[in-house]
Amino acid sequence: MRRPRHMTMALAGIAALAMMMTTACGGDATTASDKGTLTLYNAQHDDLIEAMVAGFTKDTGIKVDIRSGKDFELANQLVQEGAASPADVFLTENSPAMGLVDTHGGFAKVDDATLSQVPAQFVPSSRNWVGFAARATVLAYNSTALTPEKLPASIMDLAKPEWKDKIGIAAAGADFQAIVSAVVAVEGEQAAAEWLKGLKANAKIYQGNSAVMKAVNAGEIQAGVIYHYYWYKDRAESGTNSSNTELKYFGGKDAGAFVSVSGAGVLKSSKHPEQAQQLVKYLTGKNGQQILSASTALEYSIASDVPANPVLKPLSELDPPSVDVSTLNGPKVVELMQQAGLL
Repeated sequence: MRRPRHMTMALAGIAALAMMMTTACGGDATTASDKGTLTLYNAQHDDLIEAMVAGFTKDTGIKVDIRSGKDFELANQLVQEGAASPADVFLTENSPAMGLVDTHGGFAKVDDATLSQVPAQFVPSSRNWVGFAARATVLAYNSTALTPEKLPASIMDLAKPEWKDKIGIAAAGADFQAIVSAVVAVEGEQAAAEWLKGLKANAKIYQGNSAVMKAVNAGEIQAGVIYHYYWYKDRAESGTNSSNTELKYFGGKDAGAFVSVSGAGVLKSSKHPEQAQQLVKYLTGKNGQQILSASTALEYSIASDVPANPVLKPLSELDPPSVDVSTLNGPKVVELMQQAGLL
């Protein structure tokens, strides 16, 4: 039966009003605007994370606000903020800062589907966060001053008197402190404390890995402890600060063969936990890892069977010590380094 014209108009008005109310209340939950904007506390390199996040937003429609800082600066901020933190996801360069947040109960469990994308050695025993990138510890040495047979067999040898004034470290950096945490894990606290005393006597202190490599290249020192990608990035660009240097990779599961992992975790206080889990899954998934592998960051992709950039020494050829990344103790390392006079 045909409705009267006034009834048809009334029904149309009701439908329009319902649509307006639905829009005002948030509308379809699948639209990008309703997914909210994730807040990412990022201590990794900005250019790398910006590229990975751009891929994530393109794939999901979820926007991400990146707030950058340093590993322990942001970790301590998260601990202080507690349940009031605006952060949804935390990314680090090295794992000790992840451990600090984890020990204070800051993380939610990572989804099993995400953890399954990553090899076991890059997943902490707590399973509260996950690795998504890695960097290898190396000894950059001046190839005009040293030949391979004159290089130390172990990173522990750098504490011996023959290395006085010949070695450089970036003591205040999270990178070097992560390496020290591996020495503690592999050699024990007492041996690490003695090693640090030796470094205090022998090493020249620089502000960052790039400065260490530059000093090695210029002949100010004969060798320096850094991560691999500083050398590879410089060689890929101009070689200005690496032309006189080569790399030694310690083997035999030496503490100096430590492979540090960059961590990703979802904050327990996240206002968008489902979307935050999606971001962590993307970072360790095929698309995210391919962006990492193809980037100029030249760090190791480690998940979803995505091979690392082919210019790098294959991850399979490294012989790192077996270390549970959740046990690396940043505060203890700082304490030991302060006792040794390196901080």
